[in-house]
Amino acid sequence: MDLIQESVDALGVDKKYAERLEHPERVIEFTFPLRKDDGDVIFLKGFRSQYNSALGPCKGGIRFHENVDRDEVVLLSKLMTFKNSLAGLPYGGGKGGVQFNPKQFSKTEIERVSKSYVRNLFKFIGPDVDIPAPDVNTNAEVMAWMVDEYNSLAGRKEFASFTGKPVDFNGLKGRGEATGRGAYFIMMSVFKRHNISKKAGIAIQGFGNVGMNLARILHENGYKVVAVSDSKGGIYNSDGLDIPALIEFKRSRKPVQEFEKGDKVSNERLLELDCDTLVPAALDNQIRRDNADKIKAKYVFEAANNPITPEADQILAENGVEVLPDILVNCGGVSASYLEWVQNREGNVYDYDAVVDKLKVVMDRAFSRVLSEKTDKISYREAAYRASIRRLAAALQHQF
Repeated sequence: MDLIQESVDALGVDKKYAERLEHPERVIEFTFPLRKDDGDVIFLKGFRSQYNSALGPCKGGIRFHENVDRDEVVLLSKLMTFKNSLAGLPYGGGKGGVQFNPKQFSKTEIERVSKSYVRNLFKFIGPDVDIPAPDVNTNAEVMAWMVDEYNSLAGRKEFASFTGKPVDFNGLKGRGEATGRGAYFIMMSVFKRHNISKKAGIAIQGFGNVGMNLARILHENGYKVVAVSDSKGGIYNSDGLDIPALIEFKRSRKPVQEFEKGDKVSNERLLELDCDTLVPAALDNQIRRDNADKIKAKYVFEAANNPITPEADQILAENGVEVLPDILVNCGGVSASYLEWVQNREGNVYDYDAVVDKLKVVMDRAFSRVLSEKTDKISYREAAYRASIRRLAAALQHQF
C-alpha cells in the first residue's frame, strides 16, 4: 500500500480522495523547433504537469535537463501538491521542463528555448492558473525571459505570472537563498527537538544554489559542515570545511574536489561518510536499495526532491535513521515564491529581513503540522503526508 492510501486510511477520509490524488488533472506535452546560432534547426520536447488545483493555482518549477520526461514532471508535480499543502500555501502542485542539456547551448539559444516554452504554454499558465518558478538548470534570468514573453503575449504587465525573477525585475529579496534557508530552519527545529550539538558533522551532497546557501548559513551560525560535493565529486574535512573560502573557490568555476583544504571523496562516498547529519541536495534517487545500508548518518534531510527511493526509505527506517522528507525540508523555495507572488499582486515590496522572518513563520508552521501527526510509531515522512492530506481532503470535499 502506498503512502497516500496509508495516510487516507489512517485519517479515515473518503477513499475517493486517494483516487483523485493518484492522478494529475492535466499533463501537457509538446515539441517545438529551436533555431541554433549556426542556423541549424533541432526539435525539443517540453512538458508541464498540473497535478492538483484543489487548494489554488498550480505552483512548481521548470527544469532544463536531458532527463526531463513525462513521468518525471508528473511525479514532481505530485510532490509539489503535497508540499504546498503542508506549507499552508494557497497553491496546487505543478512542474515542467524541457528535455535538453543547457550546458551544450549558448545563452541566446537558451533564451529562445525559454520563450518558446512560454509560447507553447501561454493558454495554460498565469497568476491565477499556474505560476512557474526556477528549478534545475533554470534561474532568475530564465524567469525574466519567460515573464517578458508572457507579458508580450498577454499585452499587459503580469509579473505575478512567474516567481524567482531578478530582484530588479519585480523579484523578491532573499528568494535565491530561500530553499536553503528554509532547510536550515527545519534542521534547527529538529536539532533542538533531538538535542543535536553544533559539533555534530554535517555532509551536504550538492553545492548548487540550495546546498551552497545551506552550507553558508550553517557555517555562519556555528555548525560544522564536514563535506560537500558538486557534480564532479566532493571534499571532506572531519574538522569542518572553510565554507566561505570554498564558496569563493566554487564561484571561480572550479570543481570543489580541487579545493586543497580537505580530502577528495566521490558523490557516492559522501553519502556513506560517518557523520551525524546527511543532506542530499542534488538530484533524485541518490539513496537506493543498493547503498541504503551504507548510510551512517543518524538524520537525513531531503533538501533535494525525491532523493531517496521507497525501498531505501524502508531500509533507513529499519536501521533507525530519521528521515526528514522533501515536502517539508525544501518547501522554503515555494514559500518565498508565494511572498513574491503576493508582492507582485498587491504592489508590496518586502525587505530582506521581512522575507527571512516570514519564511521562518511558514517553516515553523509546517514543522508544527508534522509534529501534530507524529507518534513513535510513524516516521516524519508519514506524519508529513498525513498533515498534508488532511488539508487537501478538506479542500477536495468541495469538488465532489
